[in-house]
Amino acid sequence: MKLHGNARLSVHGRRLLVERVCQQGWTQAAAAEAAGVSTRTVAKWVARWRLEGTAGLRDRSSPAHCIPHRTAEDRVVAIAALRRLWLTAAEIAELLEMPLSTVSVVLARIGLGRRSQLEPPESGRRYQRERPGELVHIDVKKLGRIEHVGHRITGDRRRRVPERSGRRAGWEFVHVCVDDATRMAYVEVLADERTPSVLAFLRRAVAWFARRGVRVERVMTDNGSAYRSAMHAVACRLLGIRHLRTKPYRPQTNGKAERFIRTLLGGWAYAAVYPTSRHRTNALPGWIDFYNHRRRHGSLSRQTPAERLAALMNNPPGTYT
Repeated sequence: MKLHGNARLSVHGRRLLVERVCQQGWTQAAAAEAAGVSTRTVAKWVARWRLEGTAGLRDRSSPAHCIPHRTAEDRVVAIAALRRLWLTAAEIAELLEMPLSTVSVVLARIGLGRRSQLEPPESGRRYQRERPGELVHIDVKKLGRIEHVGHRITGDRRRRVPERSGRRAGWEFVHVCVDDATRMAYVEVLADERTPSVLAFLRRAVAWFARRGVRVERVMTDNGSAYRSAMHAVACRLLGIRHLRTKPYRPQTNGKAERFIRTLLGGWAYAAVYPTSRHRTNALPGWIDFYNHRRRHGSLSRQTPAERLAALMNNPPGTYT
């Protein structure tokens, strides 16, 4: 324990004080006057020495030994686990039925108060488009296909694994499209990421946004072969869309799609134990509806994407109400 800079007595001084009172027969008043401290201080160190010996002459930690209203440790563990699933403090508070202020204090105390503490800081300048459809981000996430649930999930090693005739389960490809201004998202699970699938997804995504009154003006993708193809360039030209591609080795340029994919994985793909890929795919529309209409975003001033879209459609940028 580090000695306070203004302390009158060191551990050696306290030992000398105690020896004068307990062994040499000094009165507490005389010992206090010689050491330049109060009689109350003398009484304190004498009492600690008699109770604990030499160990009682060392400084003690100042925080209280017991805080009756401190958040229970199991709650702290639950808050930390939910935070690592990228839930916001408000979502954690709602899920655990706790005050938002309490959750925020706990997150700050355990070092998870800021999102930057959950992931490496992203380089580059943050931006957000003003109009819905001004820019949409498209990306693909590969997921392993599920054919059965093994013993690591069920805990039952007696269940026989179905024969697969030496073939592998393979992959599924989750195609995502996220609007930059509102975070409205359109997602499909497809069998591959080849050019025909990519073009079909693009047309359906543009039509999905059009049904909501949004005209897609620009689309940003990575440098995958399907996005660099001549067919993709023709499709964008026919749809009246300008195509932007990220810089090589700079995935953060398409960061909103990357961030949405992390949310998608934590909230849907890895959030439950699915018996098969079909069950996982069937659960996707419900989660997308939750994301677009009920999940509030800190970056959107605690609005849902649907609320943000309605606000921008009713009051476009540059107008006044």
